[in-house]
Amino acid sequence: MIFNTLTSQHWQTELRTRVEPAVLQELSQFLQQQINQQKTIYPPEPLWFEALNRVSPDQVKVVILGQDPYHGPGQAQGLSFSVPADQTIPPSLRNIFRELSTDLQIDNHCGDLTVWAKQGVLLLNTVLTVEAGQPNSHAGQGWERITDAVLETLNEQAQPIVFMLWGAHAQKKATRLNERRHCILTAPHPSPLSAHRGFFGCAHFSLANRFLTDQGQSAIDWRTGETSQPSLF
Repeated sequence: MIFNTLTSQHWQTELRTRVEPAVLQELSQFLQQQINQQKTIYPPEPLWFEALNRVSPDQVKVVILGQDPYHGPGQAQGLSFSVPADQTIPPSLRNIFRELSTDLQIDNHCGDLTVWAKQGVLLLNTVLTVEAGQPNSHAGQGWERITDAVLETLNEQAQPIVFMLWGAHAQKKATRLNERRHCILTAPHPSPLSAHRGFFGCAHFSLANRFLTDQGQSAIDWRTGETSQPSLF
C-alpha cells in the first residue's frame, strides 16, 4: 500500500532497497487503520509522495526540509510549505516569503511552490502525512525512516546539493549528510513561534544560489508568481 502512489521508479527502487520491509509494513498498517477509522488524512493519498514524484534523485539541486504537512482542509499538497494557489498563505510560508523579500527582494504572493519543484527543489517533510487538526500526529510511525532513506540517496548523488534544514526535526537529519560535498544550511523553523530566533536573516536563498552557481549549476528562480524587483542573488 505505502508506495501505491509513488510513480517514480527511481525512488521506488532506492526506498525499497534502503528501508526495512517491517518498517514499510507497520507504516502501511497504521495508515490503513487511520483510513478504516474514517479519520481524515492530509494530504490525500494520491499526494503522499508528490515531492518525490516531482523531482527524481538526479534532478535534485536543493532540498527544503520541514516537519509534517499542513493539517487544515485544502492546504497540504504533498510539497513542504506549499499550498494551492487559491489558499490563504499560512503563517510559516508568509515568513518564508518575508525572508525572500529581505534576502533577494522577491515579493511572492502565490503560495503554490510547484514552480520551485520544477527547477529541482525537493520540498520534503520529515513525516509525509498528518491527521486533520492534529499536528505531528503521524510522527514515530515509520515515515522518518523513509525520509532518512531519501536523504541517504541524495547524499550519494554525484551532484552537490543544497540542504536547507529548518527546525529541530529537520536538523536531526544532518548527521546523514556529507557537509564536505554538500551545502548544509540550518535555521530555526519559519513558524511564528520560532522564526524570530534566527530564520529571519538566514539568507538561505541567496546562499543556495551562490553555491549552485559556484558548482556550475543554474540558480533557482524563487519567484512563484507576480513579484516586484526579481533577483537571483
